[in-house]
Amino acid sequence: MLTVPATGSTNADLLVLADDRVVDEGTWLRAEQQTAGRGRQGRVWDSPAGNLYASTLVALRPGDPPAAGLALVAAVALEEAVRGALPDPSALRLKWPNDLLLAGAKLSGILLERRAAHVVVGIGVNVAHHPALADRATTSLRAAGVTVDAVTLLEDLADRFASWLDMWRAQGIAPVAAQWNARAHPVGTALKVRLPDQTALEGQFLGLDASGALLLGLADGTRHVIHAGDVFVV
Repeated sequence: MLTVPATGSTNADLLVLADDRVVDEGTWLRAEQQTAGRGRQGRVWDSPAGNLYASTLVALRPGDPPAAGLALVAAVALEEAVRGALPDPSALRLKWPNDLLLAGAKLSGILLERRAAHVVVGIGVNVAHHPALADRATTSLRAAGVTVDAVTLLEDLADRFASWLDMWRAQGIAPVAAQWNARAHPVGTALKVRLPDQTALEGQFLGLDASGALLLGLADGTRHVIHAGDVFVV
């Protein structure tokens, strides 16, 4: 595990290190602060000291399942690690495509970036602080009364990620998706989805398809497959 006091983005740094063949699969890079942290769709990820900002590298191999499934691998590993730190994890839920919610508020996010045969998985967790966002509620582990620190959380996360990565390679996406569904909001939950072209859809959560895409049941009885978008629990 590599740690730096500050950097622009752990994802960006790890991509450069992978390009230069300086690091191998399984390397984790953690920053105590980021000055140019990124979320999905180019959003800024507020990165004050005290939270977890870390990225790891996956080197894709011939015969690996489709790389898109790594988002689910990261999500179930993160959920397990955070669950282990909570005295009462009953309010913890995964939300497609990359959020972990605690009592309905955003606790963390995941950003995957691919370059050739390398996928960098970036994970941010609100450990000590949480930002105020206009479009969604946020929270932190400290706000929930949890005293775990970012280093301890990452050590557990790294072990769990390695285990789920091995399972993904050995058994495919099915067991990973099954775990994700077990930790997500229930089938039938009302969702609103904003697609990349800003089209809005409302419907019911129907689970995931075989690739890990979101299945949304619309009011007219049709089923819409969502590969990208922002999802809000209604």
